[in-house]
Amino acid sequence: MPLLLTVLIFLLVAGGVTAAGMKMYVRPKEALERVAGTYDPTEHMPSHPSLAFHDLIKRLGNFVPQSPKDVTVMRRRLIRAGIRNENALKILYGAKAAFGVALPLIVGTFVAGADTDSGNKVAAILAAVGVGFFGPNEYVRKLAAKRQHEIARGLPNSLDLLVVCVESGLGLDQAILQVSKELEHAHPEISEEFGFVNLELKAGKRRVEALRNLAERTGVDDLKKLVAVLIQADRFGTGVAQSLRAHADFMRIQARQTAEENAAKLGVKLIFPIFFCILPSLFVVTVGPVAMKIVRELVPMMSGM
Repeated sequence: MPLLLTVLIFLLVAGGVTAAGMKMYVRPKEALERVAGTYDPTEHMPSHPSLAFHDLIKRLGNFVPQSPKDVTVMRRRLIRAGIRNENALKILYGAKAAFGVALPLIVGTFVAGADTDSGNKVAAILAAVGVGFFGPNEYVRKLAAKRQHEIARGLPNSLDLLVVCVESGLGLDQAILQVSKELEHAHPEISEEFGFVNLELKAGKRRVEALRNLAERTGVDDLKKLVAVLIQADRFGTGVAQSLRAHADFMRIQARQTAEENAAKLGVKLIFPIFFCILPSLFVVTVGPVAMKIVRELVPMMSGM
């Protein structure tokens, strides 16, 4: 009897473990789907909470009304910020809607029990609505401005390297590709943009069109000037190396003049910090002891008279 009970328990445990293994690890259904060519690995992947939140924001962005003009401006701003995801615009509008609702609720919860005027509470909630709705736009604008600054900062080095490559005998397309490879770690932003130019050239676009797309995509004034020089050199048949060399000298002179201008403005800008920060402390150090001595000795003498 004990032997029979032991065998039954063993069979039950073994059957349960086998069934669990077949369902959780072997997964014959997935094997059949893989053989049939209908297997979708994304359906069986575990969903992360961040991915669920990302999907929720994207779906929320589908319900936000969008004007064509605003969509064009925001898509251009996202591209200039380096965000090229096809769902970036939907996520942006979803974030605006989510923050525009969540932030006023949080602020309303905090100011509900405050001992302030009802008008101030309403003003705080309305300010939270404005910050929540327009905050993502400002964030994207800051990202775009920062990336444009980095591109303008790396443009002189890339231009010098482009001049060296062209003067050494490379064509303009190969020179752009080489500059993109060399500046991948030093200036990744402008390296990425030159890489896109190379991809557009490989896709069959004309060089003029690819360069114009570069200027429109970045929105940097110095890069637009460089693109204009390259387009004119390609159109009129002048030497590209000579044009790039002249433009590099022009950029050096312009950078020197900008530095001199900033240095000349420094004296005027230092007036307010000196007047409001340095002079009060200087007066306290120099006039303070004399004023204390006058108050301590002269005032009792005058009161005794």
